[in-house]
Amino acid sequence: MYRIGIIGCGKISQVRHIPEYEASGRARITAFYDVNMERAEEIAGKHGGKAYGDLDALLSSGVDAVSVCTSNSTHADITIKALEKGVNVLCEKPMAVTLEDCLRMEEAAKRNGRILFIGQNQRLAGAHRRAKELIEQGAIGRVVAFRTAFGHGGPETWSVDPGKNTWFFDSRKAVMGAMADLGIHKTDLISYLLSDRITAVTATLRTLDKKDGNGNPISVDDNALCIYEMASGVIGTMSASWTYYGDEDNSTVLYGTDGIMRIYADPAHSITIEKRNGERCYLDIDRIQTNDAQTSSGVIDAFLDSLDKGEALISGESVVPAMRAVFAAIESSKTGRRVEIPENKEVL
Repeated sequence: MYRIGIIGCGKISQVRHIPEYEASGRARITAFYDVNMERAEEIAGKHGGKAYGDLDALLSSGVDAVSVCTSNSTHADITIKALEKGVNVLCEKPMAVTLEDCLRMEEAAKRNGRILFIGQNQRLAGAHRRAKELIEQGAIGRVVAFRTAFGHGGPETWSVDPGKNTWFFDSRKAVMGAMADLGIHKTDLISYLLSDRITAVTATLRTLDKKDGNGNPISVDDNALCIYEMASGVIGTMSASWTYYGDEDNSTVLYGTDGIMRIYADPAHSITIEKRNGERCYLDIDRIQTNDAQTSSGVIDAFLDSLDKGEALISGESVVPAMRAVFAAIESSKTGRRVEIPENKEVL
C-alpha cells in the first residue's frame, strides 16, 4: 500500500486524483498540502490523512509519492523539491512553463533515482491506444497528414474557485493559456500515435474572447492554432480553444495512403476508418471524458503501475519533446516565423 501526498487540493485533485487513488485499492492518501490551509484541512477531514501547511513537512512525513496538482508556474520547483527528498512524483500537465524547468525536472528524477510521471492522460484513452496499434498495423497505409483539436467553453468552472478570476486566466500563475491547458494534450498525443516527433512549428496564439472579472481581455491565450511538421515528413494542424461554446471537441483525424481514421470525431463510434476502396470500419471502444462527464483518467492506475515496476510509463523524458513543440509554438506566435526544433529530429 503506497502512502500518497496530495500537493494542491483544488478541483483536479478532488475530481480525479483523490477518487482514483481511493478506488485503486493500492494506495492510501496520508497527507494533504495547499496554500489555503483551511482547504487542506477540509479535504483531509473528508478523506483521512493529515493536513500540512508546510511543504517540507509533508515531504518528510514518510510519503512514497505525491501528486503535484498546483498551478502551472509552481510545477517545476515543487516537483524538484520532492524528487530531491527521495519522493516519487506524478505531476499534472503542463510539465513546466519553461524548457529549462522541464529539463531540470528530468535531470532531478535521474539524479535521485525517482519516478517522474507526467499526467498526459490522452495516451491512456482506450481509442487512442487502439488507434496506435491500428496505425502500426497499416490500417490506413502510411500516414501523411493529420488534424487534431481540443476545445471547449473554457476553464471557468474547472477551478475550486470558479469564475472569471480563475487562476487559469492569470499569466503569473498559468503563464500559458489554452495552449498549455489543452494544446499540450494533443501535441503529446500526435507524437504518441505516430511514434514521431514534431521538428518544426508555425503557430499563432491569440486572446479572442475571454475576459477577466473586470471585463478586460485575459492575460493568456484562449486560442492556439499550430502547423506541425514531423520528423518523418508528416504534416498536420493542432488547434486548442477555450471558445468552443457548444459540444466539446477532442478529435483527431489521420489521413493515410489507404484511408482515413477518425478518433473521437463521431459521437456514435470512438474510431471510424474509411478505406480508400470504400470500405467502412467502426470501433466502439469507449467515450473520452469531458469536463462535464468525468470518467477515470487511468492516470493514477498507470502511476501506481509505474511505482510497481520502478519505471515511469509516461516519463518526464518522454514528454519533453512535446513541451519543446509547445514552447516553439509560443516563439513562432511571438515572432511570426516558423520555428525549427533540431533536438526533436530523431524519429521515435
